[in-house]
Amino acid sequence: MSTVFSVRDLKAQLPRGKRLLGLDIGSKTIGLALSDITLTIATPMETIKRKKFREDVAKLLDIVQKQGVGGYVLGWPVNMDGSEGPRCQSTKAFSNNLAKVSDLPQLLWDERLSTAAVERTLIEADRSRSRRKELVDKMAAAYILQGALHAL
Repeated sequence: MSTVFSVRDLKAQLPRGKRLLGLDIGSKTIGLALSDITLTIATPMETIKRKKFREDVAKLLDIVQKQGVGGYVLGWPVNMDGSEGPRCQSTKAFSNNLAKVSDLPQLLWDERLSTAAVERTLIEADRSRSRRKELVDKMAAAYILQGALHAL
């Protein structure tokens, strides 16, 4: 059975009082954000430096257990024209592998312009280039998750 759902179906699958974990999946890092239990606010959490999938997912599953997570929102990196490129294939592979070790529902959420919006916000906040690099992934995850929370 597929664990990837539409927004409406995700809401139906999500147990009451459970949080959503937002993921901005890159080739070198995974930005994480966490919703509150009312599914209203997304908060940047941390950035995982990617290693092997097994290590990355062990960290995710630990967070899921400790934070009462009931589902995932994965950034879906479609191209500006809406087409799916290699990054979508990589995210889909991550999603499929995650589904093998976690039966929590997943939502693939269009992440177009999320990093650009976060970069702009950080520049406006006068953050240094090194500080922006440190913050951008988890803030992009929060941006992605917040978009999905609004849709819920």
